[in-house]
This record gives sequence, C-alpha cells and structure tokens, in this order.
Amino acid sequence: MSGSDPVVIGLTTYLEQAQTGVWDVPAAFLPKVYFDSVTRAGGIAVLLPPQPVSKEIANRVLDSLDGLIVTGGKDVDPGRYGQDRHEATDEPRTDRDAWEDALLTAAIERGLPFLGICRGAQMLNVALGGTLHQHLPEVIGSSRYQLGGGTFNRVPIEAEPGSAVATLIGAEPLHVEVYHHQAIDRLGDGLVVTARSDDGVVQAVEVSGMPFGVAVQWHPEQNQDDLRLFAGLVDAAREAKK
Repeated sequence: MSGSDPVVIGLTTYLEQAQTGVWDVPAAFLPKVYFDSVTRAGGIAVLLPPQPVSKEIANRVLDSLDGLIVTGGKDVDPGRYGQDRHEATDEPRTDRDAWEDALLTAAIERGLPFLGICRGAQMLNVALGGTLHQHLPEVIGSSRYQLGGGTFNRVPIEAEPGSAVATLIGAEPLHVEVYHHQAIDRLGDGLVVTARSDDGVVQAVEVSGMPFGVAVQWHPEQNQDDLRLFAGLVDAAREAKK
C-alpha cells in the first residue's frame, strides 16, 4: 500500500443496459478490478457516472477529489475529432464523452493528478485536439491488440527514459495487457508520447508541465501483481494535497 494518508480518487464509469435479478435497466457500473487497484494502492475509490455536465459542474466534482482515473470502455465518438464513424467503431456514447472531456479539461487546468486507461488515453488525446486510428487492424495488419471474446493479449511496450511512466515501471521492455482496436493517431496539443509497443503504436502519453497527467493504452488494472501506475497516481495525489 502506498503511504498512510488516504486520498480520494474518482473513477469514471460505464453507462449501459445491465441485468441484475429481474431488472434490465440502464445502469452505471465499473469492473471491480479498477477500484480494487485504487484501494490496494492506498486510495479511496469514488465512482463518477456519466451525467449532464458543465465547466462549473466538472470543477465542483473535482473539488472533492485528490485524483482522477478515466477508465476503459466504448469508443470515443469520431465526430469529436472530425471523422465519420468506421463500421467497426462503437455507437457513440455522447453523454460519457462530454462528461469525461469536461473532467479531463478541468483536471488539466487545475493540475489535478490523473491517470487515463485505454479509452481514457484516447479521450485525453481527443479532448486536446488529437485524432484516433479508428481500426488498428487496417493500420498494422494485425488484430493482436484485441483478440476478442474478452481475452486480453500481452504485448511488449517500452517507456521513454525520464518519463513519469518510465519512473514507475522502468525503461526496460515490459509485457502489458491490451484490449483495444483503436489508438492515438495525431497527437493532441501539449501531449508527449512516453511509451510505444514494438510496432510503433502509441501506448502512453503525458501532459507536458503536469506533475502527473498520465494516460496509458493498456489495462494496468488487469495485473493485480503490478499496481505501480495506481500507486504513482495515489502518491501524486497525496503530494498535491500538501
């Protein structure tokens, strides 16, 4: 566990049709492994479901948080980066897109530590004016990043020496869990690429000038034996409180 002073970490959630018992209703949810990662790293997890948002609402939410995680999920609406939807791209979740865009924008403005995961990295890039490859198999000729059926693949990535990511996980090649068919294309304003996989696909970005504004394309929550990124966020949130 990281440190002793608990910090509150907000995690964005899905909003999908879900079944439990006799109920089949739209519901906000998040796989338990995400908030387990936060609590095991020494943080207090608070879930942030998609809802109507404004700049004022986003700032009020962040007033109560010490750190933020933008989680994985459905594809970002390509209309947000000026493209038509590819046939392989999910139906847009415009409410979640708007919610997470506002939270990320406000977090960057105030320097609130945050971690983006998979969709979270893509959302960060789009929020800062970047674009996405909508279907990686057409770019790299392989489905290695999304095997399908909920099966995570493991691919080697390498972090840039001196980056926040390298400080946490090392600069040596590391195999990580992936499940994505999209990836960062044109880089958003103020972002620096800090890790790639062996075929050049962007696997981590950081916001220039922020103590901890990190987003990774892989799924660190899937490896409960390696919580270094979550511990890094919790430590950064604790430091920002001082």
